[in-house]
Amino acid sequence: MIEVVAKLLRGPVFLTGEVLECVITFTNPITARSTSASSEMLAWASAQIHCQFHTSESRVALPPSEDTKHDVQAENETVFVPNRGERGKCILATPPKILFCDLRLDPGELKSYSYCETVPLDGPPSFRGQSVKYVYKLTVGCQRVNSPIKLLRVPFRVFVVYGLEDYHFPPDEAVAPTNPFLDEDENIKKDTRLIDLATEMLMTSTSRRSLHLYNITNIRGKVGKFCIFKTIYKIGEDVVGTFDFSEGDIPCLQFSVSLQTEEHVQEEYQRKPGQPISLSTHARHQESCLHTAKTHFSLPIPLSATPSFITTVVSLKWRLHFEFVTAREPVEPPTVLENQSEIITWTGAEKIDVDTFSWDLPIKVLPTNPVLASYVSQFVSSNSISI
Repeated sequence: MIEVVAKLLRGPVFLTGEVLECVITFTNPITARSTSASSEMLAWASAQIHCQFHTSESRVALPPSEDTKHDVQAENETVFVPNRGERGKCILATPPKILFCDLRLDPGELKSYSYCETVPLDGPPSFRGQSVKYVYKLTVGCQRVNSPIKLLRVPFRVFVVYGLEDYHFPPDEAVAPTNPFLDEDENIKKDTRLIDLATEMLMTSTSRRSLHLYNITNIRGKVGKFCIFKTIYKIGEDVVGTFDFSEGDIPCLQFSVSLQTEEHVQEEYQRKPGQPISLSTHARHQESCLHTAKTHFSLPIPLSATPSFITTVVSLKWRLHFEFVTAREPVEPPTVLENQSEIITWTGAEKIDVDTFSWDLPIKVLPTNPVLASYVSQFVSSNSISI
């Protein structure tokens, strides 16, 4: 028996264009129950990155595949097909890389191999929606002589920072800050610059503050004002807004704010023309606000959420969804006399005629530093199998 362990060195979250590095270890273990030990042989091992595309048949209608040829080799268990046995369609794959041929491991011996590959720039971000899913995996294939191939898969998450693909690092990096005490690998240096550049671009886009004021009104008059300081955020940030009901003509009894995503299937791929969008709520704030002059809300954007993106099949947009409950008639506040000696308990009205209305405010949500997202990722950095 041979144990195979694949471990991503930097965590399970990457940017497109970044180099993924994985250490794959093959071990011939000696257990306490073993009565005899012998050498083990593997014919070869190979690794490859691929992205699987899943669709909901009730929501998405894809055109027939242009490739009508039947791949006989894909059915052969001795051919390395990384997505064998998986649902969906492989829409992106890097060239396979051979790790070794004819590996012999003595009892207790282990050998490790490093696999490095650039996450393709033209790939979509990782996404698990109601209509489509984009799932990235690193697959390691191993085979004994005259035996079927065994596959080891390590899923990981991918961010797309738009604009990075247009940036070209200058060939002369002599003026770039370096550490003279470290002999850095060129790929590591480039990845560090890539992450630093992405972080700088994201910080520049999300740090701009500009006061946005909105008047909240309905058919009966003015309800209040809403204030927000920016409309572009990174995942992991809090969306903060304030309400001012002091100048309103119509009493607001209650409001709620929901942080939502809209999953739009492009028109040409919709199963039914004019089908509704798919909504997901990530955070919600609700408050009773009768006789409240000013208040605020704070909604966290989960690090596990997918930033805004668009592909040929689907797009994801973010919004704040507001719902207001207002009174049709003025509601007088309780009055307390200055020299009141008796204890008086004020109770709300038993019946109030109300109106309800809603409002949507689009916002933009960008990725964050992949190193930060790795700390809270639902994916693990390693996986293993026994052959």
